[in-house]
Amino acid sequence: MTDDELQALEARLGHAFADPSRVRLALTHRSSVAKQGEHNETLEFLGDSVLGLAISELLLRAWPEASEGQLSKRRAALVNEASLAAKAERIDLGPLIQLGRGEEKTGGRQKRSILADAYEALLGAVFLDAGFLAAQAVVARDFAEDVVQPPVADTEAKTQLQELTQRLFRAPPEYTLLRATGPDHAKDFETNVAVAGRVLGQGRGGSKKIAEQAAAREALAALEGFAPGDALPDVGTPAGDDA
Repeated sequence: MTDDELQALEARLGHAFADPSRVRLALTHRSSVAKQGEHNETLEFLGDSVLGLAISELLLRAWPEASEGQLSKRRAALVNEASLAAKAERIDLGPLIQLGRGEEKTGGRQKRSILADAYEALLGAVFLDAGFLAAQAVVARDFAEDVVQPPVADTEAKTQLQELTQRLFRAPPEYTLLRATGPDHAKDFETNVAVAGRVLGQGRGGSKKIAEQAAAREALAALEGFAPGDALPDVGTPAGDDA
């Protein structure tokens, strides 16, 4: 990254770095280096926590009457991979990320996962460079319009759960059809949804889609207030067991 590119990024970001090496590290993908510690994953880890705290504070201000569960769902919807990749694109991070040859050839600069990770790493770099208030200011500017939007409709429970589990566990939810009973014109479907082998919700309905939405809603309720590092709630038999 040239000095001119750094200054242009600082202008888009709204933060001038006292130590430019931090922003350069934040934009160094692991594919481009040989040694641990020379890429941005540690800064991404830090930035993830900074982002979560900053978003939580913004949501509390915007929705003071919301419950803990409602705030958790809104936060999960704001900090998913797609959202963070869009923030990275807004400040044109893609061309500045240092990638290995393989990632470069496979379109790494456009991959949502790489963009989202770089955005979080950049927030971690801002935090180390100038403290939480500086990082919070960046988040407040980037998410000012998002935090005041109404919550996603309940019918999108599967989407909410997908975003939440990706955020918390880096893994998608897995739906299993347990049984389908009744005549063809009036079948009743029963489905469960699991994360990391643990069933978090079960649902029934007149179609697989309805049953999966019901299971997703139950799983979202089970994960209210869940934080990384917490034990998964025990709300069902392990995935694959026939209860």
